[in-house]
Amino acid sequence: MAFLREKNGRWSPEKIAAFVVAVLPALWLLGRFLLHDLGARPITEAIHFTGEWAVRLLLLSLLISPARRILGAGKLILARRTLGVAAMAYALLHLSLYILDQKFNLFVVASEIALRFYLTIGFVALIGLIALGTTSFDAVIRRMGPRWNTLHRIVYGIAILAIIHFLLQKKLEIYEPTVMAGLLLWLFGYRLWQRLAGAAPGWIGLTALAFASALLTAAVEALWFGVKTGVDPWLVLDANWALDIEIRPAWWVLAVTLAVVGIKLVTDFRSSSGTPRQRMSVSTARG
Repeated sequence: MAFLREKNGRWSPEKIAAFVVAVLPALWLLGRFLLHDLGARPITEAIHFTGEWAVRLLLLSLLISPARRILGAGKLILARRTLGVAAMAYALLHLSLYILDQKFNLFVVASEIALRFYLTIGFVALIGLIALGTTSFDAVIRRMGPRWNTLHRIVYGIAILAIIHFLLQKKLEIYEPTVMAGLLLWLFGYRLWQRLAGAAPGWIGLTALAFASALLTAAVEALWFGVKTGVDPWLVLDANWALDIEIRPAWWVLAVTLAVVGIKLVTDFRSSSGTPRQRMSVSTARG
């Protein structure tokens, strides 16, 4: 398994961890299938399962870059390619299972993709993932040169399409895709801050991003229900304060992103209290 090794030939803990994260859901799905635990419509359940994991792994791959800077763990970037390719693989399996569900009638599949908006944007996202996945090998990267970076910037657009597809597919059960949308908003805020300020945000900036992302998550949820059901968006926003009933997605986004602030503070404290050599190592990893 050469893809789990670094260029110097050593085993890469980061690549191995990413590979385990990528493979476990597939093994879980296989186990449920063998145990006849996929319900009355096993193919439909498998379609949903693989689609959800495609989006999860895509979002996780995007979060690698800020995570390596916040943790001061430069080698964490080695996990990104594995997670991205895994997202493509789950998306392909997602489509393959859908074709199976349609009894391999490709005319029906093509018609459904063309006529149903949520399937159309999902298919566009899949094409984008295939383009990224097939150009994620060292030989292709060397051959493409600067064009590789230009191509791979579309991953953020793909993530938006994938989450919209997830929202539309879920209809009104949008808890998880709303959380994902909030985390993607945080990621966009992080990158925008980095571009405008010329440096990654410190703990104060991360705190501001946490609260902004949570507020925007609540707004996305309210707007979605307002458009889909006609419910007054203010009622949905007000439901965020009814914590005795259910913790809304905005609070989970706030909890996760504030946890990032805590991790940043701990990392900075350990860096400042280390030896000069250790501080130099951390600084190099961040760069």
